[in-house]
Amino acid sequence: MPAILSIRDLRKTYQGGLEALKGVSLDIEEGEILALLGPNGAGKTTLISIICGITTASSGTVTVAGHDIVDEFRAARALIGLVPQDIALEPFEKVRNTVRFSRGLFGKRRDDARVEDVLRRLSLWDRRDAQIKELSGGMKRRVLIAKALAHEPRVLFLDEPTAGVDVELRRDMWEIVAELKASGVTIILTTHYIEEAEAIADRVGVISRGRLLLVEEKARLMKRMGRKQLEVELTDPIPEIPPALARHRLRLSRDGRRLIFTYDRQGRRTGITALLNDVAAAGLVLRDVQTRQSSLEDIFVDLVHGEQA
Repeated sequence: MPAILSIRDLRKTYQGGLEALKGVSLDIEEGEILALLGPNGAGKTTLISIICGITTASSGTVTVAGHDIVDEFRAARALIGLVPQDIALEPFEKVRNTVRFSRGLFGKRRDDARVEDVLRRLSLWDRRDAQIKELSGGMKRRVLIAKALAHEPRVLFLDEPTAGVDVELRRDMWEIVAELKASGVTIILTTHYIEEAEAIADRVGVISRGRLLLVEEKARLMKRMGRKQLEVELTDPIPEIPPALARHRLRLSRDGRRLIFTYDRQGRRTGITALLNDVAAAGLVLRDVQTRQSSLEDIFVDLVHGEQA
């Protein structure tokens, strides 16, 4: 698929010398879901803010469907929807009018059917005539999402969209994301709920200290960098790992009942056979053996810690 969003050598240095972005380059394909992961202060929100015209880059270029965000900012911005982290809404305005006005800001003609559809999908139709100040925090978050969808964007940014919201909204949000993807909308999300990225993303990007460490197809990334753990449960607890097992670099659980062995499943030899033989030779009796695949969160933590080392 062609790239709908193209970022080249994007840099941002704030007054005082803080480098928030350090030469970020990235192509995002039309219709994909990209999860952008990174610790607080990594540069995620700065990147989104530049693309959406909220912040000015120090250097570099960004195009949206071929439109430069500086030279053709109106055309570029009309293609983008943004659900920001912060809830900033007019407290005395009604829900329906808030969404309707947002559509008008992008030059779209009035379409009450479209507004109704968005409000219904977000379970807001029954509150359409309520003032924003009357809504709960979760309902206000729904209004932000409705505003972002009102003008039918081709690229949707979700900046921590489910942070601090109820489980029901989180479930509804991902159902909507699936619908939007099916209709061809490109979605870029940042999230602290890494299990959500693992569940819905096509590709994963990891950013830390203003640098994009990698962008890779999710399944390929987990296959390439994923590790497995073998947990050996013992019949009786032990106070420490026997010297005879030291070569296996095991970890002992706090209760002393489980030996945890990490191995590379892509390697020619995993070392499991030798480990089990040595466990038996050490006089330890097995109760059970289990394996666990490393998660996207494990990979993310390893990448960020490695970059910061």
